[in-house]
Amino acid sequence: MKCEELLQYLSDYIDHELDEALTAEAQEHLATCQNCRVVLDSTQQTIFLFREQGRRTIPAQSRTRLFNQLQDAFLKSKIS
Repeated sequence: MKCEELLQYLSDYIDHELDEALTAEAQEHLATCQNCRVVLDSTQQTIFLFREQGRRTIPAQSRTRLFNQLQDAFLKSKIS
């Protein structure tokens, strides 16, 4: 398995949804590829932190202001 393939299957690997053969290939690749281990670890930590924080809501006024800023930036980029 190459790095690109591992990244394609990363979500399913984390969720334990790969078949045995692909899981074995992913584990073999991870055993020899430091970069992919870092990506896997970072992704798992991000998921963990997100779950720990829970869902936060943006106050309505801030959400409206943010939406307006995004819309303005989008419209300006279309003009350029």
